[in-house]
Formats: sequence, C-alpha cells, structure tokens
Amino acid sequence: MARKVIANNKKALFDFHILERLEAGIALSGSEVKAIRAGRVNLKDSFVKIIKGEAFLLNAHISYLETTNPHYKPDERRPRKLLLHRKQIDKLTGSVSTEGMTLVTLSIYFNERNRAKAEIALAKGKNLHDKRETLKKRILDREVKAALKEH
Repeated sequence: MARKVIANNKKALFDFHILERLEAGIALSGSEVKAIRAGRVNLKDSFVKIIKGEAFLLNAHISYLETTNPHYKPDERRPRKLLLHRKQIDKLTGSVSTEGMTLVTLSIYFNERNRAKAEIALAKGKNLHDKRETLKKRILDREVKAALKEH
C-alpha cells in the first residue's frame, strides 16, 4: 500500500493515547487538492466532530496557492466533510460520547489511487504525568541509540 504522506499531526501523538485508527476520504475543492499536493497543510489543533450524523474535519489549515483565481479564495480553516460509512459514524458517535474520548486527525495523505485521505483516530487525552513519561522514554531511547553508535 503506497501512501504519500503530506502532513502529520505530531502533537496529537504526544497529547493523546491512540485507541483506534480509521481512514476517511475528504471532500475538497480543486484548489485545495493542489495546495495539499504542494504540502500547504497544517494539522496542528485539528480535530473531527460529528454534526447531524456527518463527520467534519475542523481547524485544519489548508493554504490557498498564489495561482488560485483571485476571485475565489476559499476559507483556509473551513469545515471539510469526511467521507465515512454510516456504521463507522454511528460507532464513532457512541465512542465519543464516553467521557474523555475525542477524534483527532493524525495525517493527510494520498493513497495509491491518488485520492486525498485523512487518517483519524479515536483517542483519549493524556495526563501531565503520562506526557512526562513519554518524554523520559524518548530521552532514554536517544541515549541508547547514541551509545550503540559509539560502539
């Protein structure tokens, strides 16, 4: 499965425990697809919300290109509809209603058929001590790798 990852949300992996991952299509305009191909995407603080039985990607920043028609400048942070099956949306709705659960965007990529996809995840927020533990683990891993390189 060849995926061309355009943008990752590293902050989501640090702030949340990822419980389940899903792939969802994104409804985009033509200029937005071109902007994504150019890598003009920022997923920091983006999340998914289910509104009236439909999933929407909120707070994802897709910049428009300079080559875009000057009369058509789409809102860069507009809500974008995610394309999911009804059963998936119902399952996510039930899961999100649980205390402390949320839906976050992990990455945007193009699949092998050149369709823009978003990897979303059902996640639970980390506490401060969990974040500290993650940082300690990263530091130890770096030290181990450095020690192995020296020998």
